Amino acid sequence: MRVTVQGGGILAVLIVLVAGCTTVGPNFTPPAEPQLPTQWSAEEVASETREIGAWWELFNDPVLSRLIEQGAQQNLAIAAAGLRIVQARAALGISDALVFPQQQQVNGNFSGLYRNEDWFKSAGASLDVGWEMDIWGKYARGIESSEASLYASIASYHDVLVSISAEIARNYINYRTAEERMYLSRQNIAIQQRVVEMTQVQFDAGNVSELDVQQAKAQLYGTQSALPALNLARLQARNAIAVLLGTIPEEIEPLLHMASDRKIPDLDKRIGETTGSGDTAANYEKYSVIPRAPEPRNPVAAQVVMRRPDLQVAELQARAQSARIGLAEADLYPQFFLFGSVGVSQTVRSSNSFDLSDSVTATVGPGLSWNIFQYGRIKNRVRVEDALFQESLANYNQSVLDAVREVSDSLEGYYNNVEKSKFDFGAVEASIRAFNISFNQYNNGLVSYERLLSTVETMTLREDAYAQTRGNIANQVVSLYKALGGGWEPFEGQPVVSPETVKQMESRTDWGDYLEPQVLSGEDRSE
Repeated sequence: MRVTVQGGGILAVLIVLVAGCTTVGPNFTPPAEPQLPTQWSAEEVASETREIGAWWELFNDPVLSRLIEQGAQQNLAIAAAGLRIVQARAALGISDALVFPQQQQVNGNFSGLYRNEDWFKSAGASLDVGWEMDIWGKYARGIESSEASLYASIASYHDVLVSISAEIARNYINYRTAEERMYLSRQNIAIQQRVVEMTQVQFDAGNVSELDVQQAKAQLYGTQSALPALNLARLQARNAIAVLLGTIPEEIEPLLHMASDRKIPDLDKRIGETTGSGDTAANYEKYSVIPRAPEPRNPVAAQVVMRRPDLQVAELQARAQSARIGLAEADLYPQFFLFGSVGVSQTVRSSNSFDLSDSVTATVGPGLSWNIFQYGRIKNRVRVEDALFQESLANYNQSVLDAVREVSDSLEGYYNNVEKSKFDFGAVEASIRAFNISFNQYNNGLVSYERLLSTVETMTLREDAYAQTRGNIANQVVSLYKALGGGWEPFEGQPVVSPETVKQMESRTDWGDYLEPQVLSGEDRSE
C-alpha cells in the first residue's frame, strides 16, 4: 500500500528534512589486506613496474612487438571492452540526471465531444514538473554505484588488453616453435634419406639384407608423417594470431615471414661431425627462432601483483554493489517531493473559438509518498543486495588467491622447464654425438644397422623435445607477466573507441562529449 499526502502543511517538514538529509546504507570499506606468500617482496619496485608494463620488449623480437601493438589497436574484444566503457558512462549520465527534477513533461490534448445533439471541442496544454528530493541519499547511492561501475569497466578494458597481449605472444611463440620443429624434422628427414640411400647401396652390393632397407624406409616415412601435424600446429597458431589482430591470415603472413638471421646450421655440418662439439649442439640457443627472454625477476613485488586489472575490477564491483544496499534501503522511508503544474484547459461548442479566458490553471506544493505495509518486500530486497555485496567480497578474495596461484605456477613452471632444458640439451648433444659415431662406424662395418637406426631415431626425438621445452620456457615467461597484470600500461593513452567507430556512432546519435577521451577515461569525475 502506498500512502500519498499533498499539501502546504508539510512544507516546513520538508525544509527541515532537506537541511538534515542523510545517506542511508553502508559506506564502502576496501577489502582487508589479503594474505600473500611470505617470500614475495613487500616493496613496490618502480623499475619492475615499467618492465612488466611492456614485457614483450624483453624478448627483443620486433615481430612480436609489432603484433602486440597491432592487436591493441585492431582486436575486436578490446574494441568491445571500449564500448562497454561508453555504455557505463551513459548509465552514469542517467544516474547524474536523477538528482534534478525527475518529471518534466509538456502535455497537450484536443478532443471532440457529442452531447445532447450538439458538438463540443476541448483542448488543453500543461507543463508538469515533479522533483523527489534525495532525503535519504537514494540517488546519491545510485551515482556512487554507477561511478564505480564506470571505473570497473575501465579496469576491465585494461584486463582485456593484458589477456590479448599474452594470447598474441603465446600463439606467436607456438608458431615459431612449430617452425623450428619443422625445420629440425626436415633436417632429420634429409639425414634419414641419406641413410636409406646408403643402405640401398649396401643392399645392392650384397652386404645387407632387404630388411635393413625396409627398416630405414619405415623410419623415414614415420618421421615424414610428423610434418603435416607440425605444419597444422603452425597454421593454427597463425590463424589464432590473425583473429587476435582482427584480420585474416593472409594479412599477417608477410609480417610473420620477416627475414631473420637466425637459422639452424646446414645439414653438412651435422653429418660426419664426430666430436659432438660443433655448431649443431653448442649453438642451438644462438640460432633458434623461438623467442627468448631474460630470466624474470624473483621474488616478485606483492604490490605489483595487487595492481592487476582484474583485482581492480573485483574491488570496484564490490564498491558498486555496496552502494546498491543503500539504494534499496531508501525505499523503507517516506519519499518527499515537490510538484508543480501550469496549463490551460477549455471546452467550447464546435462553432465557437477558444478564447482561453478563465482557463489557466496552476498547482504547486510539496508531497509525501510512503510504501507502508510492504516492509517485508523491501527488507528482503535490502537483504538480497547485502548478500550480493558479501558475495562480491568473496569473489575479490578468490581473485587474489587465483592471482597468487597463477604467479606461483608461472614461476615454478619457468624454473622447472629451465632445469628440464639442461637435460634435454645434454640429451641432444649426446644423441648427435652417438649418431655421428654410429654413422661412421656403420660405414666401416663396425656396428649393426639396428644400432644406426636407433641413434637416428633418438636424435630426432631429442631435438624435437628440446625445441618444445624452449617453447614452454618462453610461454612460461609470458604466463608470468600476464599473471602480474602487465601489458596495458603502454596503451593507456590510446582512445578506447577508434576514430572510425566514433564517426559511425555520431552519425546515428547525438553523443555530446561522451565519446571524448577524457570523459571515457573518467578524468571528468576526478576532484
